[in-house]
Formats: sequence, C-alpha cells, structure tokens
Amino acid sequence: MPNAPDIAESEWSVMEALWESSPQTASEVTKALRPTMNWAENTVRTLLTRLVEKGALKTAENASGTRTFLPAVKREACVRAESESFMQRIFGGAAKPLLVHFAQNSKLTAEEVKELKKLLDQNLNS
Repeated sequence: MPNAPDIAESEWSVMEALWESSPQTASEVTKALRPTMNWAENTVRTLLTRLVEKGALKTAENASGTRTFLPAVKREACVRAESESFMQRIFGGAAKPLLVHFAQNSKLTAEEVKELKKLLDQNLNS
C-alpha cells in the first residue's frame, strides 16, 4: 500500500466507514454515515472522488457493474501520518511536550497509565 495521503477531517469519516467494511458503493457509504453525518449522497460522492484522486481509495466494479470503493491505504499508516503532522505543527516535532501535555490534561485510568509506562519502558529498551 502507498504512503498515507493528506486526509481532510470530513474525509476521515468516509475512510472510517470503508476501513470498517469494504468494498462499498457510494450509496452504501452514504447509508453507513447517515446516523452520524446526515450527508446527501452527492456530498459523499464528492468526498469519495477526492479520496480516489488523492490515492487513499481505489475503485472496482461489483457483479452488477456498480462502482465500489475500497481503501488503498491502511488506517494505521494514515493515523501515523496524522500523528506526525500534529506533533510537528503543535509541538515542533518533539514527543516529550506532546506526552507531557496529554499526561497532564487527560483523565487516564490506572490501567491506561500502567500500559503507557510499559510502552515507554519498551521504547527505552529498544
């Protein structure tokens, strides 16, 4: 799969629907998004077209000849790219201020703190 393209906030909803279940037609994506987004099918089609142009989605035809859409990039790659972009823009690319900010401003459970400590320890040892 190619590198993660720059995905706009509205496009994330479309990608999430397709990462969850694909391939889907434009109508199916619209139906999947309707409970949360209430977008018209034309809006969804516009977003699908943009995502195809960016290389985030690829198209195929189903048995009845209807155009379907499926991810061309993995969710993990897109999350990684978004995280790196956010860290660069907001924290100048430095991880420590990012982690300090979230540690101080998030309500973490004891289990989440334990898991984060474990991840940080693994990072030190690798």
